Amino acid sequence: MSQNYGPNYEQPVNYTRTSVSAVASLVLGILGVIQVLPFIGSIAGLILGYAAKNEISHSNGAVTGDGLAQAGVILGWVGIGLTLIGLCLGLLMFIGVFSLPFGFAFCDQLNAGSQLFGLH
Repeated sequence: MSQNYGPNYEQPVNYTRTSVSAVASLVLGILGVIQVLPFIGSIAGLILGYAAKNEISHSNGAVTGDGLAQAGVILGWVGIGLTLIGLCLGLLMFIGVFSLPFGFAFCDQLNAGSQLFGLH
């Protein structure tokens, strides 16, 4: 049964759209995790993700994409964590490479280098 709204009345149409910030947050979060944009992509993903969640909550259902925004935020934090772990490992390797000759020299002064490495 169709309803007749008359000539001046139209049935309201509810259009929803996906938040562009949520999609951009997800893309930048992915790029941050796979280390294409290691730190900048993750931070931008976080900022856009939180902005998209704010936009979606204030839109009264007109804007969707909360799951995309949440995924972008999670991937942003994971990307920052991976970047920090990589920086710490790189720093440890840098310190180890430059302290290695000094360690051998110290062992040689104590005559412990030959004992440690089986050299006679």
